[in-house]
Amino acid sequence: MLGPNGAGKTTAVRVLTTLLRPDSGRVIIEGYDVVRDAAAVRRRIGLAGQSTAIQLELTGRENLEIMGRLNHMPRSSVRGRAAELLERFDIADAADRPAKTYSGGMQRRLDLAASLVAEPSVLFLDEPTTGLDPYGRLGMWDIIRELVGRGTTLLLTTQYLDEADELASTIVVVDHGRVIASGTPNQLKDQVGGDLLEFTVPDRSRIDDAVTAVAGLSDSAPTVEAATRRLKVAVGSRGSTALVEAVRRLDAAGVVTEDLALHRPSLDDVFLAVTGHATEAAPETGSKARKNPAAGVPS
Repeated sequence: MLGPNGAGKTTAVRVLTTLLRPDSGRVIIEGYDVVRDAAAVRRRIGLAGQSTAIQLELTGRENLEIMGRLNHMPRSSVRGRAAELLERFDIADAADRPAKTYSGGMQRRLDLAASLVAEPSVLFLDEPTTGLDPYGRLGMWDIIRELVGRGTTLLLTTQYLDEADELASTIVVVDHGRVIASGTPNQLKDQVGGDLLEFTVPDRSRIDDAVTAVAGLSDSAPTVEAATRRLKVAVGSRGSTALVEAVRRLDAAGVVTEDLALHRPSLDDVFLAVTGHATEAAPETGSKARKNPAAGVPS
């Protein structure tokens, strides 16, 4: 699930995980209604929210064992399950240290491990890589791939389009609380069209001149990212012909450009096309600002 800040991603996750009652409509997870059968839903799902829900004063092992007991697991199996997850998430060496001594990446992995203690068949991850360094993000991607490979149904919210492109089998784009596009990554890219002509105008005062110069190269209007002064024009299959024509027109108009090139559409292009702004453009809202306190969702 993709969307800018305030789009409704976290609110949707809270509804799907029984933490917030929907105003209308109905949600079914594995045959159970999230309102009428909330306890049954909770027994089948796991949740790792935007902020970790681990207890920092407790050790990694204690955090996982408590989550097992909250999920009513037999005491005889809780300790073994905790040890298995500590090893699987590469935090076994720190298992008996307080979680407050963990790095941010380790805390995030412990939080994800906590959501898996009860072996949920459906897992919700709300922006799980936010705040991680590049190495930590790649490590989390590997964990997510492993979970999906084991048969877990996983819903992931993110603002990172490369993350969605790398991990998703199906993408839903939401904005202002509504689904505005959905499909596989390739299907969404195909909606944008063929090749894109892209360039930057160093002189902000000449952006309108640049738009006028290249406007006739496509049936659709050029898009402008105001913050970066970057223009994009969908030129379909015209490719190199459109590139040559653009250079001629911009030169005739006296517009200086940088990084003028053709490229295939990316999810960034899809997002800009369907929302009219980049992922970071929308402001924070109350629904986004409310952090989710739950790691697992015990019944």
